[in-house]
Amino acid sequence: AAALYGSRAGNGVILITTKSGKGKKKGLGVTVNSNTVIDNPYKYLDYLNNGWGYGPRPYTQDMRPNNGLPYMTIDPTQSAWNGPALDKGTLAYQWPYPTDANGNLVATPMVSHPDNVKNFFQTGFTSTNNIEIADASDRANYRLSFNDMENKGLIPNSDLHRKTISLNSSIKLNDKIKVSTVINYANSNAGNRPAIGNGTNPMQAIYEINNQIDGNLLKDYWKPGMVGIMQNSPYRLGNTGSYVNNPYFVANELNNGFKRDRVYGDVRLDIQLLKNLNFFARYSLDTYREFRDAKISKSYTGEKNGFYGLQNLNRTENNTDFLFTYDKKISDFSLNASAGGNARYFYAADSYMQTKNGGTGLIVPGIFAITNTLQSNVQVGSGSSQKEVYSLYALASVGYKDLAYLDLTARNDWSSTLPVENRSYFYPSASLSLLLNNMFDFGPKVSLVKLRGGIAQVGNDTSPYQLLAGLSPGSWNGQTTFSVPGNLLNPTLKPEIKTSKEIGVNLGLFNNRLKFEGTYYTADNRNQILNNTLAPSSSYGSQKFNAGLVTSNGVELSLGGTPVKTKDLSWDVNVLWSTNTLTLKSLAPGVTHIILWTNAKGGAETWVGEKIGNIVDAELLRVTDKSSPYYGWPLLDSDGFDQEKSVNEVNGKRNSPIIGNFFPDYTMGLQTSLRYKHWTVSASIDYRKGGQFVSQTLRYNESDLHGSRILSTFIHPPKGVDVPTWLKAHADLFGPNGTAYPVVGGISADYGGGSYTDGGITLNDGVFMPGVSGSYDANGKFTVDQEFLSQPTDYYGDYYGWGLTKTATFDADFVKLRDFTISYQLPALKSLHIQNASISIYTSNVILWTKAKIGIDPESAFNNSLGSASVGIGQFAQGIERDNVSPWTIPVGFKLNVSF
Repeated sequence: AAALYGSRAGNGVILITTKSGKGKKKGLGVTVNSNTVIDNPYKYLDYLNNGWGYGPRPYTQDMRPNNGLPYMTIDPTQSAWNGPALDKGTLAYQWPYPTDANGNLVATPMVSHPDNVKNFFQTGFTSTNNIEIADASDRANYRLSFNDMENKGLIPNSDLHRKTISLNSSIKLNDKIKVSTVINYANSNAGNRPAIGNGTNPMQAIYEINNQIDGNLLKDYWKPGMVGIMQNSPYRLGNTGSYVNNPYFVANELNNGFKRDRVYGDVRLDIQLLKNLNFFARYSLDTYREFRDAKISKSYTGEKNGFYGLQNLNRTENNTDFLFTYDKKISDFSLNASAGGNARYFYAADSYMQTKNGGTGLIVPGIFAITNTLQSNVQVGSGSSQKEVYSLYALASVGYKDLAYLDLTARNDWSSTLPVENRSYFYPSASLSLLLNNMFDFGPKVSLVKLRGGIAQVGNDTSPYQLLAGLSPGSWNGQTTFSVPGNLLNPTLKPEIKTSKEIGVNLGLFNNRLKFEGTYYTADNRNQILNNTLAPSSSYGSQKFNAGLVTSNGVELSLGGTPVKTKDLSWDVNVLWSTNTLTLKSLAPGVTHIILWTNAKGGAETWVGEKIGNIVDAELLRVTDKSSPYYGWPLLDSDGFDQEKSVNEVNGKRNSPIIGNFFPDYTMGLQTSLRYKHWTVSASIDYRKGGQFVSQTLRYNESDLHGSRILSTFIHPPKGVDVPTWLKAHADLFGPNGTAYPVVGGISADYGGGSYTDGGITLNDGVFMPGVSGSYDANGKFTVDQEFLSQPTDYYGDYYGWGLTKTATFDADFVKLRDFTISYQLPALKSLHIQNASISIYTSNVILWTKAKIGIDPESAFNNSLGSASVGIGQFAQGIERDNVSPWTIPVGFKLNVSF
């Protein structure tokens, strides 16, 4: 949500409270809050502001500048590296192909438009208003509130609206019986929630528009006289059927709307059975009905005939629970014990109706209704699921004086989603705390010395219907068919059990002005329920299984306190440091590894004994003979092109390099607050060290020369040197520790391009990969056949290293000033009945440093949809992003609190 609608770190608040009443009536209170946040985009992807235009390659003679003649055509459906450099005075017949009074094409200068992306995004705005009425007496109380939220997102035509009514009330029937209720109703809706990821994402559309195109010409996204029929988008001269999507069309005519009505709350009965024995019973309900509709107007490249789909979702969860609680102090001992149970029921039902993907689409443009499509082009479906979990649990806390505390819990669940023999699972916990400062005299400077340790288990089941496969009906050639799902299910699944252990210490010194907290923990996750990909020969895409054992261990440290504390001045500061490592210890018999996601020829996968989160890659073949002077050089084929070895395994082990891990080495945070009289300044800073991520956004943009970083990856020998001699002296640039995909040359002579002839035409965009071709003998000794150190073997084209994930893998280190607030406490104005008032101004992300330096926040490196960049065991791919890059924003908020 933050990627689409901006962060909401700051809120502007107006608080007004009034109270009245006498006697047993505690008083009527009215509170009004008004919050406003403005999100200002300020940093975008690093694009080439004066890059290259679109155009066919190789150029024929009449397409190249010749005696001042313009290019015959520039094809905006091609990649940017195909055309000439911008802002060089080159004339071209380019989109939108203007003509003179006689209908002849007019050539226009090829210039860059560096603000296309900046002009596409808009300032985000979020307004939240709340009014609350509360009243109370000795026997009853209530609180009624109404909340309204309105949001305008960073992407044009994106919105979100939510209205919530809440009622909390309780009444004492007598001194021992109380009844309370919580009732909430929320209505949420949006005209459009833009998609994230590959496909219908407006951000993808604007990123793919080359800055040769004037973005201002795209704002009127319908062609004149063809509203609802054809988008106004760059196309190839003479072929209007080949075009790219207009980003404003994608933002405004690909709409994902929804309406949701949600009711949630509970009714609770509390009874004091005896002096030390209490009981409560509660029934809670959470249910919503949601309607979604997806609208795609005609001429979208993925659905040129348009698309309409509607979906109804119903979700209901209810819980019935009870708990007995006994609280007693006996001499030096204290006892608090509870026992109870819970019954949870979950129900889901979905139905949908839509036009078939790639079908005949809409009959009448702009009319989004199922009746506006051919009956044969309608696809329907429905489904439902149920789940029940019954639980019994008990917990007890025993204390001895103020010296030691022992806490015990026990719980047993019975889940309907597991097979009968494995349906019941039990998990206990125990923890012990010792207050050493109350056992021993450490002196007046020691406020707290606490040792603690514990062991706990947590059980987990799975989603419904994961045991046995059902047949799915379909049709082929007019005949009814039934098919099995692509995921091989498992009728013997076991519950997941996580066993964690931890030890820790808490210290407090100088009346707790200085505090320290440290924790070391380990956790064993057994029988995790996962999916793993299978070989195509199995006829299944994946298999559900219990994973075996995944362990984690980590350390959490906290140091803070109040270094300065006087009447007018105080300073509070706290530093946190944490690290965690997950290791795959074992898997099910016959399973050697798990695949988290795939990308190009690499991906994220973990073999038994390795850390979770490893990013692996295909391998650029290099000379492996250490005795050879060419050791580590790229091993090319006889034509001078690179060779790659895909991710593979040998003898049941992975035989491919690990190029990173998407988990950090450690993270740190700092929170501080400085107060001087009525002024307060507070801030929080986060730091991440280590870890990597893959940017598919950059990968696609750089390969088309939209991103400027790609230019810095070229190897450019100085002018006038003997290139082979210079390259041999600088072999580290293209060795194993050099550029991920080494390329000598460039896009033009100005950028080091070599002379290269293609189609009988010589141009200066020649490139080559430095390396050698050759062979090994039986003893592994390498013999070179040819050196490739001078002559271009190709024009740049898409010479990017698409087969390697490493070309778009970056360090994920960052430093963020997440929040910064300045507040002023106004003096009380008793004459105006103002008891308390303060005013604040705040913001976030004022400073954001990333080691990658590519304009992408590493925290956005995730993909929550399965696809070409995310396949494997999870519905959430961590450490890889694709068009999930919204601009960096600075939210500005104002807060005014007033209490009467």
